[in-house]
Amino acid sequence: MGKTGIQLFDDSRNGLFCVSDLGCDWSLTSGYPVGGLFASVNQTNPLGSGFGSGSLSSPDPSNGSLSAQLNGKVEEWEEVVNGEKKKKKKNGGGGLKLKIKVGNPSLRRLISGAVAGAVSRTVVAPLETIRTHLMVGSGGNSSTEVFGDIMKHEGWTGLFRGNLVNVIRVAPARAVELFVFETVNKKLSPEHGEQSKIPIPASLLAGACAGVSQTLLTYPLELVKTRLTIQRGVYKGIFDAFVKIIREEGPTELYRGLAPSLIGVVPYAATNYFAYDSLRKAYRSFSKQEKIGNIETLLIGSLAGALSSTATFPLEVARKHMQVGAVSGRVVYKNMLDALVSILEHEGILGWYKGLGPSCLKLVPAAGISFMCYEACKKILVENSNQEA
Repeated sequence: MGKTGIQLFDDSRNGLFCVSDLGCDWSLTSGYPVGGLFASVNQTNPLGSGFGSGSLSSPDPSNGSLSAQLNGKVEEWEEVVNGEKKKKKKNGGGGLKLKIKVGNPSLRRLISGAVAGAVSRTVVAPLETIRTHLMVGSGGNSSTEVFGDIMKHEGWTGLFRGNLVNVIRVAPARAVELFVFETVNKKLSPEHGEQSKIPIPASLLAGACAGVSQTLLTYPLELVKTRLTIQRGVYKGIFDAFVKIIREEGPTELYRGLAPSLIGVVPYAATNYFAYDSLRKAYRSFSKQEKIGNIETLLIGSLAGALSSTATFPLEVARKHMQVGAVSGRVVYKNMLDALVSILEHEGILGWYKGLGPSCLKLVPAAGISFMCYEACKKILVENSNQEA
């Protein structure tokens, strides 16, 4: 008589499921645990006809071609999957990386600087508006009073008054400024092991050159932007402001306050870029890493902006007073020194720092955002599509 037996688990054999003598033995051996869900099903028909005395065993080469093919396919799939994982790991996790091919390195710097300037100034436009009002004493004596006055008379759009002019001014200004700084700094910086070409830090002189270049190029737009912010309802727009100023006050009025502006911009730009370059070098030395991330760049740029803004703020106040001129019966100053002395006599030393708080709230993040956007854009704009950031 035949014998019927059902063996549910058999740890001595491999495989997930097996029905013997059917020519099919499915065994996943690569990376899977031994011992299947049903290790063996044995049944012998008492009538003498059946499937035979099945048992789980290694596939017979002559009778298990399907099993061999399946095992081969599994190995191929594993090789493909492992290859894709290694490729993604090599490419930085397979994340999306935007690359735009721009062959000219000078053009890459100019585009990156323009984008950085436009983004940073738009983000901090409300703080810029409040800062300008505080500097010239228009709309209140504190940030809260100025904000309330603007909201009462103009609403949210008043906080962005003159922002278009600001973006038109800042985008090319920042592009020229960063381009000049990197170009001059690279030319003057000594190679590793060489002596310095000049007696002062290269980044300090490069920053001063950058500040002078952008100021000469964009000063008229800066004056128009200040007039649009302070003189509500006087001008219809940018073009109208240019025409009226030239017709009523003469072309030279567009450069009123240029001298104190240059004197103010040179130390600010010099200290700003010098601090930024020095902090980047210090971070690389401390972290032992050549690449600097976006967050680190944001913090380094913000700290550099805070240091340079505080050091040169009195010159900025004098420049704003001279730009406003005789608007609303205000005092007309002969020169920057006259403006500084007059402000000191009437308001004390605190008058030199009126608006420093909102100025730092605006300049510090603006500097950080600008440097971060600039470095990020340089990584996106590459010489060739295969270039690594």
